[in-house]
Amino acid sequence: MSIPRRTLLGILGGSAIALPVLGAAASWAGRGTDTRGKVSFERRIHAPPLAPSRVDAQGQRVFDLTIAAGRTEFTPGRPSTTWGVNGGHLGPTLRAARGEKVRMNVSNALDEATSLHWHGMHLPPSMDGGPHQMIEPGTTWSPSWTVHQQAATLWYHPHPHGRTAPHVYRGLAGMFLIDDDAAPPELPHTYGVDDIPLIVQDRRLPGGVLDPDEPTAGTTGLLGDRILVNGTLGPYLDITTRRVRLRILNGSNARVFRFHFADRRAFELVATDGGLLPAPRATDQVQLAPGERAEIVVTLTPGERVVLCSTDPDTGAGFVQRDGGADRFDVLQLRAAATLAPSPRLPERLAEAPRLPAHTAVDQRVFELAEHTINGRRMSADRIDLTVRKDTTEIWEVRTGDGTLHSFHVHDVQFQVLTVNGSTPPAHLAGWKDTVLLPPGTSMRLIMRFADYADANSPYMYHCHMLYHEDQGMMGQFMVLEPGQRPNPPSAHHAAHH
Repeated sequence: MSIPRRTLLGILGGSAIALPVLGAAASWAGRGTDTRGKVSFERRIHAPPLAPSRVDAQGQRVFDLTIAAGRTEFTPGRPSTTWGVNGGHLGPTLRAARGEKVRMNVSNALDEATSLHWHGMHLPPSMDGGPHQMIEPGTTWSPSWTVHQQAATLWYHPHPHGRTAPHVYRGLAGMFLIDDDAAPPELPHTYGVDDIPLIVQDRRLPGGVLDPDEPTAGTTGLLGDRILVNGTLGPYLDITTRRVRLRILNGSNARVFRFHFADRRAFELVATDGGLLPAPRATDQVQLAPGERAEIVVTLTPGERVVLCSTDPDTGAGFVQRDGGADRFDVLQLRAAATLAPSPRLPERLAEAPRLPAHTAVDQRVFELAEHTINGRRMSADRIDLTVRKDTTEIWEVRTGDGTLHSFHVHDVQFQVLTVNGSTPPAHLAGWKDTVLLPPGTSMRLIMRFADYADANSPYMYHCHMLYHEDQGMMGQFMVLEPGQRPNPPSAHHAAHH
């Protein structure tokens, strides 16, 4: 993609990358990691376990979650120190239904404070699990809320200010699935059989061991040269049905993936971050930035083996820095059984997805991401960057300003992409989203509605989801208020755990 003159001048002027680095960085970017044809798919993977839950006397579905350190063998005989939820690494899949009230009892058995953020969930800010809801060692946090959104693939991860990147890298992440009776029954939906969550993450494993204190710095952030799927190296997945629904999460710190199958077969994109698309979209690739999700349905023939790959993501910045745009990976092998159970055809319509009309927006705002800041300011726990009125719609224009790859995530809402660089968004941005990728020179207009929850004491966050950038301060806070309410922000110490 072309780089605007203003952005290029910023790079050459030293605001993002000093001139003496350009030559070395360009050659470094060109080398790229390539594991295609080199991965031995020797370890069978399954869907992550479903978290047990119970319904209490108040009718709440209750989950008991414990964050703790553990030991994980990514390579046989070489244990790594890792963190996990209800286990040594990653966490179980949480599952709840639309309209259901849930309660999370989250206990911290680590020796440092952390949090759990319900990424993509529409919920009150005091239940959000951001940097203001820290869980001190030896304590339990018990948020509760009612699920008010359509069927979707969400996820959870820590969100401590200044420490999110290492906490995620050590293994704290898991899926959160929302069920909805309105979802068409023809979609594959038997968990672990034809409906499989895939948490895809890159890691560095020198000597086969993960270093929990791996530096996460870098122009974009940490880029690993090994790929884990559901915490497993060299994974294969046994398939027993003609069609399988893969719920893919990019759970990496900084890496962008452009997923496709090695034989370039077409598949159906059925959902993005916030839920089902209006109709299936036939495609042969889908690109995901850290934090983004996509649900795809792929058709297989009996006995075949096909590899899910990632090659040459459109990061837009590889000519000046290493951002992973030149990297190519074999990710996962699908192994179809000799006999496959039949699967129904996908329906022509999946979900109602009415567009938010641009003329209903009461405010338009601009957010420029540059040099670890948003609009020139780094995150400050005791500063509220903006307030919005409950039950109103706004348009947020987000853009890059420093020649570096960024992303943008907004807590609480699912938004729609109106335009990308002034044009109609591509198919993979046509549905409900909560995270978008911003290659250098990109400007997006996002429309979102702030409904249901107002709180003058608790903010939501917006930030770059390149986790190193977030930890360096590329984050802001907003409050949703009732008309006439004034913000009463929390003091800084609630969020200051560096």
